[in-house]
Amino acid sequence: MTAENRKSLSIIVSKGTLDWAYPPFILATTAAAMDMDATLFFTFYGLGLLKKQLDLEVSPLGNPAMKMPVGGLHLGMPNLVAALPGVTAGATAMMKNMIAKKGVASIEELRDIALESGVKLVACQMTMDLFEFKKEDMIEGVCFGGAATYLEEAVKADVNLFI
Repeated sequence: MTAENRKSLSIIVSKGTLDWAYPPFILATTAAAMDMDATLFFTFYGLGLLKKQLDLEVSPLGNPAMKMPVGGLHLGMPNLVAALPGVTAGATAMMKNMIAKKGVASIEELRDIALESGVKLVACQMTMDLFEFKKEDMIEGVCFGGAATYLEEAVKADVNLFI
């Protein structure tokens, strides 16, 4: 397949929690494995996924679909309980434990796979400036650009997603 015929994927990544980090990296690495071009454009809170040091959390607050397996059941958590101190840390620990137990790749591993597979990781320069991040804060292999950089990829892409 020639470069002109290759299918392509473009995703805007705007969320930076542990649970929202998986979909863009899994889709992009899968696209690369299928010989597609893939671009991830990280903006606002998604930009944190490109930082060298990750400390990702998952929040049950305002997430009624989050039902964790407990004792053979899948239990949801009311917002009142989710707002209590320590609940985010507990939910994050449970999720990280499940990820490890099930052998799911970490976000750091998925980032490495994405880079090795040729996925283009673009950090939004405006968001970098807004949140006062430095290029040195980000992992190696990241490109920097703005909305025009994203749109140049998006207009050519067969699949465009916003996560």
